[in-house]
Amino acid sequence: MEALYLKDSYMRECDATVVDVRDGKHAMLDQTIFYPNSGGQPHDTGKLVRADGKEFKVVFAKKIEGKVALEVDQPGLNIGDKVHCVLDWKRRYRLMRSHTAAHLLASVFHNDTGALITGNQLDLEKTRFDFDIENFDREQMRSCIAKTNELAKKGLNVKSYELPREEAMKIPGVVKLANALPPSISVLRIVEIEGADVQADGGTHVKNTSEIGELEMIKLENKGRINRRLYFRILP
Repeated sequence: MEALYLKDSYMRECDATVVDVRDGKHAMLDQTIFYPNSGGQPHDTGKLVRADGKEFKVVFAKKIEGKVALEVDQPGLNIGDKVHCVLDWKRRYRLMRSHTAAHLLASVFHNDTGALITGNQLDLEKTRFDFDIENFDREQMRSCIAKTNELAKKGLNVKSYELPREEAMKIPGVVKLANALPPSISVLRIVEIEGADVQADGGTHVKNTSEIGELEMIKLENKGRINRRLYFRILP
């Protein structure tokens, strides 16, 4: 299965062939533009239009045995069916903006505090960061948001490429999510925001930080002695 979303996050439509169907409603294609739910980034939605014109809504996407499986709203797809894939672009693009914003903020946060993100979850309306830090300074968090917004306004280019694990791990700060990379991964996909951040990542991103918009802090929470949580969103 070819993951087209990793090669071109802006691809909104493509043609594909059904190569497997599980439980009547989970279709696997020979190539896909739909991102599966993983790494803190929510799944894509959209539709599959079969050659005879029948439409199947894509309501969820996940990986099964290393392949992207698309859950559709009704049975009827069969192996060999030709389908036209259409992405819910408005949803995807907002998640792309949020994901790139999260990388930029994680970099600023790490540079300012030295802390790693222990958990994260993107959503359409907000993004959550969990982190461990003893001295919880709310003004420092606001400063990190402000610095991130200034970086985004600079219009920094965003690119992705693959590196062998050994080479990638030599890059300072390439992992900003604690315990994020299991030893089994030998080749890492790198997402680089030129002049600002380099991180190992398998998600979708915008091409330039000027597309992000503005980050706004929603709230901060104490979740334990050193466990903290930050919620932010992108505007508009």
